[in-house]
Amino acid sequence: QSQLVESGGNLVQPGRSLRLSCAGSGFSLENYAIGWFRQAPGKEREGVSCISSSGGRTNYAGSVQDRFTISRDNANNTVYLQMNSLKVEDTAVYYCAAPRYPFSLCGLSAGSYDKWGQGTQVDVSS
Repeated sequence: QSQLVESGGNLVQPGRSLRLSCAGSGFSLENYAIGWFRQAPGKEREGVSCISSSGGRTNYAGSVQDRFTISRDNANNTVYLQMNSLKVEDTAVYYCAAPRYPFSLCGLSAGSYDKWGQGTQVDVSS
């Protein structure tokens, strides 16, 4: 069964860093744009970042710009989200997602994505 698997979530203090991973299991990420999304309790799911299939184009939500960095390692079939200077408001379940078709544009709208991982919990608290 092809799926996306997130990992790396944890409880950290404000100002610290975490790196999330999104691995393809039975699914090659190589030709797909990949997006990271998050959902906090009682809030809508929001787009955080995305990366094109080649890795040459990235996009970030304004709230994470200059703090988060998305990257990909197609040889290891994994996309990463490096999160620095974490804030309490970054607390959420983080999901990675792939669109239905390869070589799709990289965007931050959840409706553009078809395959979702199960999510990984990130808690930022002192």
